[in-house]
Order: sequence, then structure tokens, then C-alpha cells
Amino acid sequence: MRMKQFFLFVMLCTMLLQPAHAQSMLDSLQQVDEVVVVGRLRHQETLPAQHLKGKQLEHLDNHSIADALRYFAGVQLKDYGGVGGIKSIDVRSMGSGHMGIYYDGIELGNAQNTQTDLGQFSLDNVEEITLYNGQKSSIFQTASDFGHAGSVYIRTRRPQFTTPQQRQRTTLKAAYGSSDNMQMAALWERQLTQTTSTSLNAAVQTASGRYHFRYRRALPDGTTAYDTTAVRQNGDIQSSRLEWNIYGGDNRQGLWSGKAYVYWSDRGIPGAIVNNVWRRGERQHDLNSFVQGSWQKDMCRRFSSRLMAKYAYYRTRYMNHDITQLPTDNHYYQQELFLSTSNVLEIVPHWSASISYDLRWNKLNADSYRFAYPTRWSNLVAMATALDLCHLKVQASALSSFIHDHTRDGHPSASYRRLTPALFINLLPFADQRLTIHAYAKQSFRMPTFNDLYYTDMGNAMLRPERATQYDIGLRSRNQWNMHGWKWTLELGGDTYYNTTRDKIIAYPKGQQFRWTMLNLGKVRTIGAEATAAATCQPNADMLISMQVQYTYQRASDKTNPATPYYNHQIPYIPRHSGSLTAAISYKHWTANYSFIYTGERYNEQENIIYNHMEPWYTSDMSLQYDFTLMRCQWKATLEVNNLLSQDYDVILNYPMPKRNYMMKVSVTI
Repeated sequence: MRMKQFFLFVMLCTMLLQPAHAQSMLDSLQQVDEVVVVGRLRHQETLPAQHLKGKQLEHLDNHSIADALRYFAGVQLKDYGGVGGIKSIDVRSMGSGHMGIYYDGIELGNAQNTQTDLGQFSLDNVEEITLYNGQKSSIFQTASDFGHAGSVYIRTRRPQFTTPQQRQRTTLKAAYGSSDNMQMAALWERQLTQTTSTSLNAAVQTASGRYHFRYRRALPDGTTAYDTTAVRQNGDIQSSRLEWNIYGGDNRQGLWSGKAYVYWSDRGIPGAIVNNVWRRGERQHDLNSFVQGSWQKDMCRRFSSRLMAKYAYYRTRYMNHDITQLPTDNHYYQQELFLSTSNVLEIVPHWSASISYDLRWNKLNADSYRFAYPTRWSNLVAMATALDLCHLKVQASALSSFIHDHTRDGHPSASYRRLTPALFINLLPFADQRLTIHAYAKQSFRMPTFNDLYYTDMGNAMLRPERATQYDIGLRSRNQWNMHGWKWTLELGGDTYYNTTRDKIIAYPKGQQFRWTMLNLGKVRTIGAEATAAATCQPNADMLISMQVQYTYQRASDKTNPATPYYNHQIPYIPRHSGSLTAAISYKHWTANYSFIYTGERYNEQENIIYNHMEPWYTSDMSLQYDFTLMRCQWKATLEVNNLLSQDYDVILNYPMPKRNYMMKVSVTI
């Protein structure tokens, strides 16, 4: 009932707004963000990144950030199934804890378990998603940006109006699909002054989470243990999201922005399908909120400064009413305060240097027995320099991390100090820059989470951070030409890499009470290669054809202990081969899209034996979209078919994914 009232309130507010003239699809894709920041040497990035933006995001038939990230090379999505299933990512077998997720320039933190559920972020208001391996290779950034093995940057849409008369725009969306999945959203954008604009994005979702799946398991000798069709239970979700943004300033006064975000959800946790048990009694309530702001100014021609601040409050309630287990009803309260300053100086032409400082405070409270009530203070200082010699770009950086934990009730505390350097090189052998060759070497580390260190009867306060070392070399090529009046664009890329992770944190059983403890035991070595290709063809002004293909090979070996039976085996859930393909064709008002994802065979345990083997899976998704203008409003109608061939598969063992499912969408911009 609360969700219905919330949605009605938002809809009434948006309907009462003064209507504005519709903006064309072309206008919505024009970006001035590239021009807002003056294109001096020090702001340029050394290495290329993977991007999804504009119509590329629309073509993927997706509903959340996590769904879109599946199409990046080297990314493995951990999806526990269903509409409300938790979704996190792993890039190049480094583990999700080594990834930084940035929302409009500021990191989405979670000191409790490092898991950022990307399913809670919608694509409705997202303009661009960028994946960086190693780190974002720009020296003008926060200190924490230098500290991750990989980063995902999510940039929301900034209001843009093409004519002085157009000062307001409202977009309403509605969608309904399988599993009783109903979504409604509203986006309101307003030009307040010549240099100030604001936007308000609200969305609600409700779904039963029920879908048919086939549960089939075979014994090692090949005989069938289970083979039945059932309906997924306890996967329902109700959620609402509200996001407000404001942007202002100019290059003379400084650019500033602010954001307030609130997400609420009540979901069932369907659990694993084991021992012929189809329904679990677990539920989770989440209230995630944060406010953040940034200010950037060119103090003079050679010096720029940026300030950022954020406060976040997360509340989680976990309940387990399964009659076969001990009843549980725990509350967790997490707070985070983040302050950052970044400064860059152009020492001489073609040579820049920067210094950044971050202060982060994390606190976790809970009502569980003998809880440690941890507090973490993190001080990060990064120094970097960049050199641009026309055909050669070099960037070097060093991050110093000083981290101290404090606990209550006699629990041991921990302190850490680390220095992690990085070096990036980009070579442009040709004057037209159609070919680039890049390489980098980088060290990073992952702090143990609050759960790793202080979880009751499980944590280990003596844990060391996971240490990672990365080496990469690759190339990019871009060519454009005309053939018989057809305009062609072809982009090719490839990377080979070598990563090692030491002091990997694992859970280890102890004693006779089936309790677990956290230990530093693991060492993982990853050798991999990635290949990408993207092509567009424009036969005439009314038609556009595009295609993108990516392939990833990973040999992620467990190098912990030669005496173990799984030494040199592939680590769990990492396939040797994976890839994706997306294709789209647009003609006048019609657009047809096709996407394909393939994940090769893998193992769900450390030993690569037949009992732990998981078959490859692949999915095909299709959509058809029609754009039209009616009553001076821009309308869009979309029909999607996901998992077209209705394949039965698990991303995580015993968490079956939906078979063929459908979604219908309608949106209008006024």
C-alpha cells in the first residue's frame, strides 16, 4: 500500500508540471560533459576503457546496471536468480572486493561485506557506464580511485536543453512482464537558471518472483538423481527508489553538483534448491540512503582543485523463519562519511602532477549477540604524475593507505599501512592515432571486511589484506571509411594480462560444531586474454546497423598449496571461455535488437572433478522498439523476449535462472 501511495504522489507531481516541447532522440544523445571540463593535458586519460552509453544501453534490453555489465569483456556476473536476486560482479577473477563502483564520481562503499548490489540501480537515468581495468588512468581523481584493481563508473544523465525556450522535460515509463514484474518510473528535468539545472527520478517495482524452472541433477556415474519442473518460490520483491540531482556553475565560478538518493526494498530470499527443498523462510529489508556533493574549479591556467563529500546510511534487517533452522531476526546499521580533495598542477607543458587525500569513516552497529561494533578510519594519500610526448603517454602513481579499526567490548582491533604503486604507458605510433598500444603494472590490496574480521564465532582480527599484482599489455584500433555511399566504422581491441592474488581470504571449517573461521590461505594466478570488435554501418540517413562482439579467455589457477588435490585447478565459477554479442538495426522509427551471452564450462568447488562440473550456458535476448510522435510528445513502445530459447541454467549452483520471459515497456517524454 505504501508503494502505491508513493507512486501516485510522484505521478501527480509530474503531471502538474508545466509541459514542455518534446525533445528528439538525437538531442538526448548529445553530450556536453566532454566540453565542460577544459581539455588540458592533465585531464586526459592514458589508457582506453570499455564504454556503454546512449543508444547502446537502450539496445541491451536490460533493467539494471548489473545486466548491462555482463557485456563487458572480462566480467563475470554473480546472479542468484529472479527479479530481486542479489547481483555483483567479478572482473578478471580478482573477486568483487577488489572492484570499485563509482556513482557520479564517488564510490559506493560497503565496509560490512564489500558487496554492492548492482540490481538496485536502474538504467532509467544512466547516461554512461565505463569499466576500467587497473584503475581510471587520469591523475585528477580521488585517492581511492588509485586503490582498486578495477573500477566501474556510472554517470547519470545531466539535463540538456537544445533551445532557450525549452526549460523543462518529463519522462514517464511503465513496464510489465513475466513473474508479475511491474515497474513504473518518472524523470523530471528542469533548467533553473542559465547555469543551474535539476532532475528528480522516482521509480517503484513489484514482482512475485515466481517462474518455472527445471531441476535436474545427475550422479557421477551418469544416472539421474533429480529431474522435475517446479516454480521458484519466495523470490518476491517490492522496492522504491528516489534520486534528486542538481548541477550548477561554469568554468569561471567552478562546477558543482549535489545528489540525494534513497532506496527501499522488501524482498524474499529464495535460497538454494538442495535436498528437494523448494522454499526458504528468509527475508531481507533494506533502506539505503546517501547524500553527496562535489565542487571543481580551475584556480588558474595551470592549477585545478576538486572537493567531494558524502554521507551514507544503510539499514538492513535479515529474518529467517525456516522451521528447520534457528529463528533469526537481526538488524544492521551502517554509516559512512567520506571527504576528499584532489589537486592537479601543470608543471610545464606536457607534464602534470597531482596530489589527493581521502578521509573515510565507517561504522557498523547490530543487535546480534557479542557484536564487536567496529569503526574504521581510513586515510588515503595519492601522488601521481603524467607525461604526454605526443606519441607517448606515461602515468605513474603511488597510494599510501593508513587504516585503523576500533572495536568495543574487548574485541581486538587492527591497523594497516600499505604503499601501492602503478605505472601506465600508452604508445601512439601513427600521427592519426588510429592505433594505440598500452601496458600497465599495478599493485593493489583489499581490506578485510567487518564480517571477515569481527563476525561472531567466525571473524579473525589478525587477517591480512589481500594483495594483488596486475600486468597488462594491449592495443586498440579505430578506422572509418566510405564505400559506395555507406559509412563504416570499425573498432578492434585486444589485451593479454597476468594477475596474482596473495593472502586470499577464505572461510575454513573448525572444530566439531561446524563453525567457520577466516584465514589467509589463498594464492591465485590468472593468465587471460580479451578481444573486442565493434562495427557500425550507415547505408543512408534512415538506417543504422551496429554490432559488438567480445571474447574472454581466463586461466585462473589455485596456487596455494602443492599438497592439496586442487592445486593448479581453475578456481570456482570462473569459466575458461566466455563472450557476448550485441546487434541492432534501426530504420526510421523502428529498432530491432539482439544480444547473446555465452559462459563456458566451470566448476562450483575447488576440485575440478566431474561431480563439481557445471555445463556451459548461453542466452539470447531480442527486442523490438517503435518510436513515434503524438500530441507533440515523444513516445516509445518496446517488446522484449529474454532467454529466447528457454534454456535451463544456473549462474550459481542450485540457484536456477528464469526460462523464457517477456517484458513490455511504454514511455513518453513531454
